[in-house]
Amino acid sequence: MRFHGHPASSFLILPLLLSSLLLDVPLLDADLSSDAHALQDFATRVLHARKLDWDSPTRVCHSWVGITCSPDGSRVTAVRLPGFGLYGPIPRNTLGKLDGLKVLSLRSNYLSGDLPDDVPSIPALQYLYLQHNNFSGGIPSSLSTRLSVLDLSHNSFSGSIPETLQSLARLTALKLEGNSISGTIPSLNLPRLKSLNLSSNNLTGSIPGSLHEFPSSSFAGNSLLCGEPLSPCSMIPNPSSTTSQEPAKALRDGNPDGNRKVRTRTIVVIAVGCSLAIFLLVVVILVCCLKKGDGIAVLKRKEVDVGNVTSKDFGSGVQEPEKNKLFFFEGCDYNFDLEDLLRASAEVLGKGSYGTAYKAILDEGTTLVVKRLREVVAGRREFDQQMETVGKAGRHPNIVPLRAYYYSKDEKLLVYEYMPHGSLFARLHDKGQGRTPLDWDSRLKVSLGVAKGIAHIHLETGARCVHGDIKSTNVFLNQENDGCVSDIGLAPLMTFSAAISRSIGYNAPEVFETRKVTQKSDVYSFGVLLLEMLTGKTPLKYAGYDDIIDLPRWVRSVVREEWTAEVFDVELLRYDNVEEEMVQMLQIALACVTRVPDARPRIDEVVKMIEEIRQPDMKDRLSSGTESNVQTP
Repeated sequence: MRFHGHPASSFLILPLLLSSLLLDVPLLDADLSSDAHALQDFATRVLHARKLDWDSPTRVCHSWVGITCSPDGSRVTAVRLPGFGLYGPIPRNTLGKLDGLKVLSLRSNYLSGDLPDDVPSIPALQYLYLQHNNFSGGIPSSLSTRLSVLDLSHNSFSGSIPETLQSLARLTALKLEGNSISGTIPSLNLPRLKSLNLSSNNLTGSIPGSLHEFPSSSFAGNSLLCGEPLSPCSMIPNPSSTTSQEPAKALRDGNPDGNRKVRTRTIVVIAVGCSLAIFLLVVVILVCCLKKGDGIAVLKRKEVDVGNVTSKDFGSGVQEPEKNKLFFFEGCDYNFDLEDLLRASAEVLGKGSYGTAYKAILDEGTTLVVKRLREVVAGRREFDQQMETVGKAGRHPNIVPLRAYYYSKDEKLLVYEYMPHGSLFARLHDKGQGRTPLDWDSRLKVSLGVAKGIAHIHLETGARCVHGDIKSTNVFLNQENDGCVSDIGLAPLMTFSAAISRSIGYNAPEVFETRKVTQKSDVYSFGVLLLEMLTGKTPLKYAGYDDIIDLPRWVRSVVREEWTAEVFDVELLRYDNVEEEMVQMLQIALACVTRVPDARPRIDEVVKMIEEIRQPDMKDRLSSGTESNVQTP
């Protein structure tokens, strides 16, 4: 039907125009509501150390942290959360559903796993900043054609550079340095490309002519790459005829094959689903716990106290009918009850992943350490069963003895032997007056002691017990300067966030994806501990210590450039005739921090490797003389 020329046409068209204008308003609201729900889904499924406050969907464009909307308030156009303490994989169908997103900046976090392809392929995306995370797997081939900046540097991406980069005609900056990307560089004819960095990867072959205009620094750290602006290809030695690449190859992680990548993606999908269910269950439990009365509120308020404290600080949740229900482990000869413990003078020693530790001095002069646990999700029966396992596993000279424990609905206390020589962290990093630096012999001895303690936990309990929180603040020195591990077997009792929030720098990559600690993840954490002793650098951020670093990544980058001497702590370099031993220990540490769990050695194998570092006539300074045929890798 045609209306042109008919007087009634204007009366028919006007209602149609008005109705279409009125329909646009709810459509805009629907788009913004969809964006808000996608962001809330992301915040729910990805752990974060800092609070996001993404609660009210109606305030998404006004008060949500890191969010920018379009001028008309119809869509979310930018998400900026750099250094926000995000860790774990990015779930599919969360950020990838933000169709109007132009800027995504999640740099300098702890995000890991494969990068879902629905993120870099967001149709409107122009700027993608994901540098300084722990992403692995291949770079997605599905990329938004509107991308202007793509920064995936300093991650653990592997595989080849996707050919689809050639279709990004608007790309001005491509940064892929500091990954494990292999293969040849595709011919990229990108007219707007002004900034390129492919350095510190495993690229091979000749540099395409279209990229010769970029400086040599754009390609440095790829030993098998040639052509302008690097050396001519004819001068590059054949890898099969040189041995110079063998040490680097021995220290470099192997890339999983195709089948393993497919299997890993399947596991990640299953793990994400399970993790969401577990997270919701934990939220329900925490809400129930918060309704139990003033007792927990008192406990949380007391935890911020420092210095000298009264007994009530670590016993404020003890219930009257349960005053004397302190459980002692077999072999403990202490003669005190809970009343004696609560009357003791106490001072705060520090806060760890699982709670606050107090130094308690009983009336008769006995000194103990009382740890007040927080965020325990295990019930009484599960708690008792785990304590029984921990008690049995803890009977070893390289494990700090757990003497007793107390459980009530509002208070959980652990009683440990006091270690007067302090923690390994203090001996390595405290720079105060009177500090005696640990020499190489001492560090080697501590390493062997800690490895033996962990091996005892793994071997005596099979798969039933792991440590779950290996780090230098949980390693103590006894009177013989042997290393002893503390806080064993507590991870299964805690919320996932409590178990890893203060140990991010030590945790294996798969822990963030599966939310589960294993014996193989213990080996990874021990490897980071070895790197900490070798480098003198701390992988965690502590008050007063600004020298925080991703140790495995940093060490690999230094070794890759054949600057191995730069790795070691300057306090170790003044000792003679120890360089070879330190290099051997470095090789052991790098074997432990291999990204693929199955490629890591067992901890009992690590014990034998460390024992083999010293010659037989010197080994009595480190161990009881146990012989081994295992060779250092």
